[in-house]
This record gives sequence, structure tokens and C-alpha cells, in this order.
Amino acid sequence: MTRAVNTALAGAGGVLQVVNATYATQTSSSSSTFADTGLTASITPSSVSNKILVFVNVSGIRKLTNNTWCELRLLKNSTVLFNMESSAGRNGSATDNAVGSASTTYLDSPATISATIYKVQFSSANNNAEAIINATGNTGSTSTITLMEIAA
Repeated sequence: MTRAVNTALAGAGGVLQVVNATYATQTSSSSSTFADTGLTASITPSSVSNKILVFVNVSGIRKLTNNTWCELRLLKNSTVLFNMESSAGRNGSATDNAVGSASTTYLDSPATISATIYKVQFSSANNNAEAIINATGNTGSTSTITLMEIAA
């Protein structure tokens, strides 16, 4: 979903557009190689000087067996912006551990008027057991990403 605002009315610091995406499919990995979670959103800034405020919430984080944990990182197109979580579910044992969620906020300066994709990737740190996002339970869970273009 995208919402646009009249840029003349927004003024510096105003919100020009909002893009929101959700992802509710349980996704797992047993690899320490980062892979896309499925949580992604695209925004096309209206000026090269505007900023993009990114809000991410990854839900239903869980690790199964063995001593592993879930790692999460935020990317812009194919560039890693930062590691948003380095040890979700880590408990130092082989027991199952459900964490809940991990969230972050990031202010980016994309310096472009081309479509820009923000996405989250994850891995199973020790490469020996499943790390899961959007773990299904009684009601399942949904992860979200929201992008806001902020006027310069």
C-alpha cells in the first residue's frame, strides 16, 4: 500500500509518502548463508535529497534444536545497511527457543529518484539447525516493513 502527499504542503521534515508491506508465511533456514525472508518493500523517492525512514518488525522468531540462533539484517537493494539482530533465540543449548519479534528503525539517505527496495534477510548462525521467522502457532504471525519518505 502506498500513500502520497502533496509535496508543497509537507515542508521540510514532512512525510511525503508511506509504503507498507506485510509477510505472514512461515520461513525457515538451516544455513548460515543469509537468505531473503520475503519481507520487502519498494519506494520511489521524489527528490535525491529526501530521506527514507524504515520501520521493520520481524515476528515469530524461533530456533529449533542444537545451539544456533537467528541473525537478521536490513538491505537496500543488494547493499547491507546493517545487522539488525545477531542472536535471536540464542540460549546456549539444544532446546527449542521462541523469541517473539525483533524490530528496528533506520533513517536512510538513498540519494536517488529511482525505485529503491528495502528487505530483510536471515540466517541460522551455526549452520546446524532451523531458524524460523513468522513461526506458526495458534494464530501464526505477521512481519511488517514500513517506508516513509521524509522531505529534506
